[in-house]
Amino acid sequence: MIFGEISIKDALGAILAHSTHAGALKLKKGHVLTESDIEQLRDAGVPKVIAARLQQADLEENAAALKITEALQWFGVRAGPAATGRVNCYAEKTGLFAVDGDLINAINAVDPSVTIATLKAFERVAEGQMVATVKIIPFAVSTAVLDKISDLARSNTVFGVHGFSGSRVGLIQTTLPAVKTSVLDKTRRVIEARIAANHGFLTSELRPAHRSKPLAAAIHELHEANDIVIVFGASAVVDQGDIVPAAMREAGGIVHHVGMPVDPGNLLVLGELDGTPVIGAPGCARSPKENGFDWVLERLMANVPVTKTDIVGMGVGGLLMEIATRPQPRDPRPPVPRANVAIAVLAAGQSTRMNGTNKLLATFDSVPLLRRSALLAIEADGHPVIVVLGHMAEQCSAALDGLNVVIALNKDYASGLASSLQTAIRHVPSSADGVMMLLADMPALSASDLKSMITRFQHAGGQSVVRATYEGKRGNPVLLPRLLFDEVFSLAGDVGARHLIERGDIPVIDVELGEAAAIDVDTPDMLNRAGGTIAETTR
Repeated sequence: MIFGEISIKDALGAILAHSTHAGALKLKKGHVLTESDIEQLRDAGVPKVIAARLQQADLEENAAALKITEALQWFGVRAGPAATGRVNCYAEKTGLFAVDGDLINAINAVDPSVTIATLKAFERVAEGQMVATVKIIPFAVSTAVLDKISDLARSNTVFGVHGFSGSRVGLIQTTLPAVKTSVLDKTRRVIEARIAANHGFLTSELRPAHRSKPLAAAIHELHEANDIVIVFGASAVVDQGDIVPAAMREAGGIVHHVGMPVDPGNLLVLGELDGTPVIGAPGCARSPKENGFDWVLERLMANVPVTKTDIVGMGVGGLLMEIATRPQPRDPRPPVPRANVAIAVLAAGQSTRMNGTNKLLATFDSVPLLRRSALLAIEADGHPVIVVLGHMAEQCSAALDGLNVVIALNKDYASGLASSLQTAIRHVPSSADGVMMLLADMPALSASDLKSMITRFQHAGGQSVVRATYEGKRGNPVLLPRLLFDEVFSLAGDVGARHLIERGDIPVIDVELGEAAAIDVDTPDMLNRAGGTIAETTR
């Protein structure tokens, strides 16, 4: 391929390297110049263009991408059409993505004009999700390069998707007098949800005593009718001779490995009985949060064998998010009796039920509701007080004149509450151990209400959610510990942090505030009943 400046008189059939405008003529990058194009460019006074001209041994970008795609060996994947030198590849089923990284690297090393990008190995994918893309960088590639890559591509399966196979899974939970039935019931619900997400189903559950003999009998009973058996011990495995691995051997099975270099998930046991995998689950798998157990279960449910070598190879990337409720977190924050708490006043909404009025500019005792809420947060010793603005930001900001607050502008306020929570988190200083999310339209709250919640947060060591309630029902505000900050960015749309709070892996402390926790002013009638006055300037 010849690339560079080409005189207009020699440019017929050349491929434009950049978009070109000349008078009314607009030509896009990649356009093949015609006689009409040449004439119009010449008339517009364009003497040269930057373009590419293919040689006899070259293949244009789309044909080149298709040639490589046709040579690649894969399974559970389909290729899309070629466009702009690119062919995207998509999963044909839900499952786990597998890739030969060495082969991908070898192909990418042949020539910089040809690239293949893929997802990471064993990444979970949904049907129709893009898993790889073949991209030709220039407008053409020499056939010599393509032939070399095609030979490599045919040498081995380069990637594929192992579909979840509808596994039947049996569950065993051993019992001790100190283990509550509620804990076992919750564990079953969590595991059942995991199995269903992997397109399998839980067939049965046994709850033998936490001794090797009854556990061995339970393992033997369940392995015959199931593809996988999961065992939760009533106490953690601390040695290869402990109850769970000992029971696997007593049942006639094999213990492949005790422990794994994934945290949370260190205390996993991997074994089998007559070819049926038996997993001794770590205690952290009682939580729905990701841990090493998920990596093993997903592979087995996609019919991907898991060996001792696989387990010991999981250490790189195996440091996962902390689970706050573990009895001994790996990096516990010491209790902070005077934990610093930021208060975020959420005031970006559009007051959609107020008939065109911004409720936050309505007055209570001649003070705009927004200013009143900010003053409340200041009096409650928020460090700092952050006010998230969006709709009518300029007018709302004026209502805060003279107050020691941080203004945080949410440009995406129309998308819903989640974007305001995220804007608030971005403005919380590193010195704060938590942030209270205070809705700006709750006129019945007092500074003492907020202080009581902060005190409970401090006494709990700054690692619990604190939530206001009214007669036992959840209300507002809510105080989030720093442990949850990163997860707020997984939210989208007009949703709050409720599902993060209620999934059960972080302690929740409810503080009864009475009716104040439930009174907000979403409509003109509610605002009037709460004692507010709507002024013309609020529109």
